[in-house]
Amino acid sequence: MFTPLFSMYLHFLSPSRNVVGTLCQRGVAGSKGRIKRQERRQRQQNLLDKIAGQVSSIKGQHWKEKKVIQYEALTDLGDKKDITIPLPHSYSPCYVEAAWYPWWVKLGFFKPEYKSHQPHDVLETFSLCIPPPNVTGSLHIGHALTVAIEDVLVRWKRMLGQKVLWVPGSDHAGIATQAVVEKRLWKEKGLLRHDLGREDFLKAVWKWKNEKGDEIYHQLRSLGASLDWDRNCFTMDNMFSRAVCEAFVRLYDDGLMYRRRRLVNWSCALRSAISDIEVESRQLLGKTFISVPGYERKIPFGILYHFAYYTEAEDDEITVATTRPETILGDTAVAVHPNDHRYLKFHGAKLRHPFTGQLIPVVTHGHVNPDFGTGAVKVTPAHSLIDFEIAQSLELPMVTVIGEDGRMTQNGGEWIQGVNRFDAREQILTALKEKGLYRGECEHTMVLPVCSRSGDVIEQLLKSQWFVNCEKMAQKALEASNVGNLKIIPSFHHKNWRNWLSNISDWCVSRQLWWGHQIPAYHVTVSKNLPNQSFSYDDEGFWVAAHNENEARKKAAKTLGRPEEDLYLKQDEDVLDTWFSSALFPFAMLGWPENTVDLKNFYPNSLLETGSDLLFFWVARMVMLGEHLTGQLPFREVFLHSMVRDAHGRKMSKSLGNVVDPLDVMKGISLEDMKKKLKNGNLDPRELKVAEAGLVKSFPHGIPECGTDALRFALCSYKVLGDDINLDVSTVITARHFCNKIWNGVKFTLSALEEGFSPVPIQNLNPHGPVDRWLLDQLRLLTEQCERRLEAYEFHGATGAMQTFWVQNYCDIYVEAVKPILKGKHVTDVKQVLYWGAEIFLRLLAPFMPFLSEELWQRLPSNTTNPSPSICVAEFPISGQMAHWVYPEEVQQFDFVQSVIRAVRSVRNVYHITKAQPEGCR
Repeated sequence: MFTPLFSMYLHFLSPSRNVVGTLCQRGVAGSKGRIKRQERRQRQQNLLDKIAGQVSSIKGQHWKEKKVIQYEALTDLGDKKDITIPLPHSYSPCYVEAAWYPWWVKLGFFKPEYKSHQPHDVLETFSLCIPPPNVTGSLHIGHALTVAIEDVLVRWKRMLGQKVLWVPGSDHAGIATQAVVEKRLWKEKGLLRHDLGREDFLKAVWKWKNEKGDEIYHQLRSLGASLDWDRNCFTMDNMFSRAVCEAFVRLYDDGLMYRRRRLVNWSCALRSAISDIEVESRQLLGKTFISVPGYERKIPFGILYHFAYYTEAEDDEITVATTRPETILGDTAVAVHPNDHRYLKFHGAKLRHPFTGQLIPVVTHGHVNPDFGTGAVKVTPAHSLIDFEIAQSLELPMVTVIGEDGRMTQNGGEWIQGVNRFDAREQILTALKEKGLYRGECEHTMVLPVCSRSGDVIEQLLKSQWFVNCEKMAQKALEASNVGNLKIIPSFHHKNWRNWLSNISDWCVSRQLWWGHQIPAYHVTVSKNLPNQSFSYDDEGFWVAAHNENEARKKAAKTLGRPEEDLYLKQDEDVLDTWFSSALFPFAMLGWPENTVDLKNFYPNSLLETGSDLLFFWVARMVMLGEHLTGQLPFREVFLHSMVRDAHGRKMSKSLGNVVDPLDVMKGISLEDMKKKLKNGNLDPRELKVAEAGLVKSFPHGIPECGTDALRFALCSYKVLGDDINLDVSTVITARHFCNKIWNGVKFTLSALEEGFSPVPIQNLNPHGPVDRWLLDQLRLLTEQCERRLEAYEFHGATGAMQTFWVQNYCDIYVEAVKPILKGKHVTDVKQVLYWGAEIFLRLLAPFMPFLSEELWQRLPSNTTNPSPSICVAEFPISGQMAHWVYPEEVQQFDFVQSVIRAVRSVRNVYHITKAQPEGCR
């Protein structure tokens, strides 16, 4: 009954041997069909239980600090690592990750041109751009996830022999960079940017950028990102600036870029306009105290204030309701719904303004909601979008009473000029009470607009700005996704995509900054005192867009029919929204608008991969501008990965103390050092106390050194196509244990092969041993699964399959099974299977763990059928090459043996069977 395979397997599972024999004699074989229905699930559960046990152990205990082993050989930067040195006893990320990256870069493995050196090259091309991180930024966990996913795809495609281009870049981050340099100027010299002037301030920014701006690149290298650094681009370099200018001019000439005086979202903290999608809508259910930049106290919101307007004769009043008493000074009317019977007698009446004494009309408009407050609302056209629309239709005056700095203007009166807006609110309420016009207040549900960049409460201000007309471009973007020319993955994002593009508003691209692309538009006036010099097309005057002032002058002279010398031009001082330049990245990085070789070869990009939170900020704008400016979609697929949260599902925030810095995970950090980093940040004392408590709770023993490979593998082990990722550092620690398992398994293989070993070609390997055949069949299935999972962007499926194969099949079963055989004489097949099991596994692993796979692969005997200098340009395993490794009989036998062993262990556990024998049975 027992085959040799069955007997051998029982040999190294000897604790159950007698019980198995008894069960088999009672007809366990007859239950084979029933057991097989559960065997796959049980096999997976075994591995999960084992890993869960490790995770539980990690969470419950102080992590034991591993010895850091240094690579101490004298290897010049860019030279190949010395692999003649014996491997350290145990896995150490510090040792493994040393020296490899500069060698990869020096030999050009990351460049698309290297494809010609690969014997397995194919015709396909794969190109994508990295979402350009801010030049001010440092690596955060979102970057790490993005890099891990994109580098897996890039390395996989490169190993398949495709022509691969992955372009690095960084964003000039107008608002963030200007803020950093302004703070530095004030701290070091006590100067404001206006003290320097625009030209000298920009020199200071460039000096800072040249000193600090490359830090994010060093961090990307530490993550192993296989980027083509020779093609690196920065959104403010000359090539990119040329593209930005060209895009603006073309949009202007096509009638899609226009200038209007309209209400914009204004951040008083940033002193700049921001776009609609940079505004967060915070839902308030009632009175809520909120921190506002520039105020030491928290400001109450979610309150509806009531006050009275007297009629002209002061014999009657209308009570209005507002959440913004500070804007009363800019009221130019009171509006009611035309069908509201309560106010019919007031139609056409005049009301006396409580502070200016001026008479303002009672107007009717369908926008008024009779159920809001008292049904009568104040109309402040310069500070409310709805009021602005009412004022336009009724030709009401517009009075700005809050300035760019958030202080009250002179239009509100000398008594309150210069007062901060929310301090002015209190003064105005006090004054209303003194005048006998205050009628009370109540809690109110409302939506508060907040700047996503500064946390400031948004102010609606009337400004002359540049806008992009998005309607037609949005419709084309919608059509592209509807007909399948643009594929969005996961598909559930299509609903949000359609909703946003179907209701898109024009994009305000003006920013009141100095650092950025100065808008290439020029205001034109007549420089001489000539008659009939009013040639304005609208209230904004005459503007022309051009690449430079000389070109602008020629355009203006031709359009206006004036001599060039009669015209005076002044360039707009504002800069363009940073997202405008970022939206050009897929083609500007390749040299557009010039028809470069790279543009021909790599545009459109194959894929755009980024976080789902950038679907509208970046992806939609790339699609709209890319299709309009180049005539082609910028990419064929959009892959949106999940957002990363902490282990408890909370958004990562410095103020909560739950931020996971990827560099800390890779290098390790103590709790005390984590606290020091917090203190060196910009948290206020209240936030710092909460953050420190959060650190102690989340990381009571700090974070051990896990290494780059473990971090990348752990991030890819999450389901990145679904819900948010709740990242637990213990998952990374478990991945580090897996690295050690790989290390030990390959070390055993190397010791078993001994000197003089030469691998046979894969097609010639057809062993006779049942256990050898079983492992090769499992290796073939692993390769098939990795191919299938990578094609579907299901990285967690590939990582899970690799863990199962290496831990369970290769190490726990095959290695243990062949150890006795290796002591004998007939070991040729076993050594070949050991070699190919490790070699193919390392090539499958390489996109996920580039450093560890390179370190170990380089030490394996060379494979003459795949003579590559590095694993990162070696051929990715293809299941078709292993089609002859199909051994159904051996697999069936092994599955049966495993099911029997599980049944035996279950019986032993249920009935508490031990080795002890009852009295009288001895």
